[in-house]
Amino acid sequence: MALIKSPSVFRHSLRWNVSWLFVLSAVLCLFVADISIRSFDPWAELGRLVSGLLQPSMSGLDDIGLAVLQTLAFAMLGVALGSVCGLFLALVFHWRWIRMMCALLRAVHELFWALIFLQIFGLHPLTGLLALAIPYAATFAKIYAEILEEGDRSAFDVLSHQTGWVSAFFYARLPDLWQHFKTYTAYRMECGLRSSAVLGFVGLPTLGYSLSTAFMEGQYSQVWALLILFYLLIASLKYWLRPSLIPVYLCVAPFVISNDQTISFANVARFFTQDIVPSPLLKGESLVGLWQWFADLFMTQALPGIINTLVLSQIALVATGLLSLGLFPIISKQFFGRVGRGLGHVFLVVMRSTPEYILAFILLLLWGPSMLPAIVALVLHNASIIGHLVGRFSNDVRLRQDAPTGINRYTYELIPRVYGQFLAFLFYRWEVIIRETAILGILGVATLGFYIDSAIQEIRFDRAMVLILITAILNIVIDGLSRYIRNRIRLSQAINIR
Repeated sequence: MALIKSPSVFRHSLRWNVSWLFVLSAVLCLFVADISIRSFDPWAELGRLVSGLLQPSMSGLDDIGLAVLQTLAFAMLGVALGSVCGLFLALVFHWRWIRMMCALLRAVHELFWALIFLQIFGLHPLTGLLALAIPYAATFAKIYAEILEEGDRSAFDVLSHQTGWVSAFFYARLPDLWQHFKTYTAYRMECGLRSSAVLGFVGLPTLGYSLSTAFMEGQYSQVWALLILFYLLIASLKYWLRPSLIPVYLCVAPFVISNDQTISFANVARFFTQDIVPSPLLKGESLVGLWQWFADLFMTQALPGIINTLVLSQIALVATGLLSLGLFPIISKQFFGRVGRGLGHVFLVVMRSTPEYILAFILLLLWGPSMLPAIVALVLHNASIIGHLVGRFSNDVRLRQDAPTGINRYTYELIPRVYGQFLAFLFYRWEVIIRETAILGILGVATLGFYIDSAIQEIRFDRAMVLILITAILNIVIDGLSRYIRNRIRLSQAINIR
């Protein structure tokens, strides 16, 4: 049962003050953000988009079945490999260097990993597989370690000291924690499907490739047909992702993603020995030349990218919070009946199932290149996730029989009770929003991703790698700041995002 707090105590709490500080920072960011609409005729483009929604069509789409299978196969293999590696890393997550390595690996977005491996392996299946498995392994390690830390250790503690750690884990710890592992892994499979689809936007043969082609050709009937197909894949996940079938899927998946691409080991060697080595070092220049090269890169690209990334993400974070508070009632039994909550669930599922990258891509076509499409895409996706979680949490709140209804129930009864958990969810998503903000630069928004993509297009991989490293460090800093704030205002440190 949630604790009752009076409105006056709530308004003068540290959590309330921190909230207003973030709102103020977002308002200040609006003054320097580029949120203009640059499309020549956005209403006409919107009309064509709506027309496509009313008449979805698969006609003209070649090999769509193979694209679906590739999307599923990459997601399945990436999540499976990531979960296995993550489990082993979780067992030694108390080692500081393991935690630091995992923080660095998961701070780099899957699309950045894909762009890196494209230069090494080309369109070989390893590109997509490693782009998913590496950051997912680091994420699994963190979450699995939290599950292990919070789990019941009573059976483990009574074992003989002579018991091997492998036997102790599989017989005394895993059975009690299995359901938690399974639940989170199933959630990560949903994330894997979204990430697998988005990999198509950089050339891999998943649904994203067909989507990007249809978008660029203005075939909006095909766009909506593909999106509906993708939503059906997500919605039906619990029906086809059965434990008994997973071994079959994992055996078939490698054959689905296989192609005739070969790995050039000369290309691999050149990438690590020449391509990513800073150009001053290749030219034999001194450390002074290297410092000047880095300083120029930082001042002309990294610093503007960092500023734009922080500005965009701060606006998106606060707007996500505001929209989340507005959305959670639509699935809460405190406000709506079964039918109303059902419609609310459908809306939130569609929004959170659509990757931010795809949402931003659609809005970019409507409004032109600015921060506005990225902000709206980030807000819609993340607010639907947080709204869903807060709505579920609100269902456990007990109210008196004479509790007010309508806006008074929302303002005076529910908000004070759910606000702490809401902030925990929001700050937990802060680092995710930063990661997504950076990657949306590939679409033309001047965040760090824009400069990374430009460096890759110019075949300056040394610059790209430095910028990716800076992006990862920024993510780690934000994650640390989020943890500090959550600890300072006494929010939950381990979030059950399922």
